Formats: sequence, structure tokens, C-alpha cells
Amino acid sequence: MADNSKEQLFQLIKRLTLKISNLFSISLHNLGSQSIGAVAGLAIAIFFTWRLLRSPGGTQRRQRKRQPTTTSTSPGVSSQSNASVVPPGVGLPSDDSRAQNVVDEFFQPVKPTLSQIVRQKLSEGRKVTCRLLGVILEESSLEELQKRATVKSSVLEVLLEITKFCDLYLMERVLDDESEKRVLVALEDAGIFTSGGLVKDKVLFCSTENGRSSFVRQLEPDWHIDSNPEIISQLARFIKYQLHVSPLTTEQTAANVFSAPTLEQFFGSI
Repeated sequence: MADNSKEQLFQLIKRLTLKISNLFSISLHNLGSQSIGAVAGLAIAIFFTWRLLRSPGGTQRRQRKRQPTTTSTSPGVSSQSNASVVPPGVGLPSDDSRAQNVVDEFFQPVKPTLSQIVRQKLSEGRKVTCRLLGVILEESSLEELQKRATVKSSVLEVLLEITKFCDLYLMERVLDDESEKRVLVALEDAGIFTSGGLVKDKVLFCSTENGRSSFVRQLEPDWHIDSNPEIISQLARFIKYQLHVSPLTTEQTAANVFSAPTLEQFFGSI
């Protein structure tokens, strides 16, 4: 019996080693909170699995083996009673399979929250600059802004998550003061200023594209998000990371430049 327990423990250690080797195939730089939590909980998994291996399963089987067979004047009734305990073809779960179930259940992947995804995608960046046209707003041209300004409903959740832990600045080029007012009203109506992470003073306006580029360089963000490929190209050597938002598939122009059809799709929220 002791040799059997040792063999079970040996098999368990092999399975845990395989799980941990897969876990550490990711570089330490990219380890998330979930991976660290899994490593921290390894000792707990080993402890409870060890307790499981020493569970009274084996004792119960020995006790069942020692129970004398009840004599009965009706052998047929006795056979049916014994058959009902363990149906034909169904075996009792072994300690080995129960230990495997514990390991698999402990390492079951958990779906990350949007907040965790945003933090991971932005590499824990603390300052973000983002243009409005074509990214936050439905409109994609300056002429459209002279008529209306509409915040994309699909981007709101991601935008509010970013403001929870990032210093966010929104910026846009406008042709007149009315366009500027129209954009601020649209942002306010969408509830962006009520979350506490963004204020109107962090919504910047300029009259030229070079003005927006100058804003970004002065703020020195960890991330800049833009829909203009020329601005993305100009800032590539000054900004740590950039996201080019474009409905068309584009080639990666630099190692620090990423692309996505929309901001929300970059974070996988839709």
C-alpha cells in the first residue's frame, strides 16, 4: 500500500511539473497577475492534493472488503443488493484520477476582465494621448464636425477603463470654435467627464495636424492613438507605443506601432 502511495505521489509531481513548465514558458516580463497567482497557489494545490491522496478512500475499500457477507435465505435478493452498490462496468474513482482532477481544476483558465485586458494591452502605461476623429467620434472629417459630433457607443466602456488608471488626453484639429463646442457637448452627454478620470481641460484643440503632433511630443505619453498614418509615422521615433486605428489592414511600419480597425477591437471588447 505504501509503494502504491509513493507511485501516486510521483505521478502527481510529474503532472505539476508539466503544468508549471508550461506556465513559465511565458517570459517573466509578460507574467500577468493571474500567472503569478497560479504560482503562489502551487503550494496550496500540492497540500490539498496530498491530503486527497491520504483520504479515507483506501480505508473505506478495506472496510468494505472486511465486511462479512450477510447470510440470507434468499440468495437472489442478496445478489441484487450487492449489485446495486457498484453497477456492472462502473469502477470506483482511483486516487490517481482524483488527484489529476484536482490539478486540472486548479489550473483551469479564467477569462480576464476588460480592466485586466486594458492594463495588459497598454503594458501598464500611465499616460495616453488619443485623437477624436475616427477613434472616439463617429465622424471622420473636419467638415462633418462642423455639422455634428457623435461619440461611438461601442468605445465608451474601453475609454472609461483607460481613464481609471491612465492620464488620458483627447485632441483634435477643428476648423472653427463651433466645432470645438460641439465636441465638448458630445463628450459630456456621453458621460465621459462624470467618471472622474477625464476633465475638459484634457481635451485639446488645434488648427493644424502639426499642432496635434506637437501636443503629443510635449505631453510625452506612453501611448498615442491616431487614425492619421502620417502622424503615426512622424511620432514613431519619439513615442514608446502607438496604435494606428484604421478600417483597412495596414502593414506594421515600426516595432512599436500596432494597428486595429477600431480602438475597442484592439482591446477585444467586441
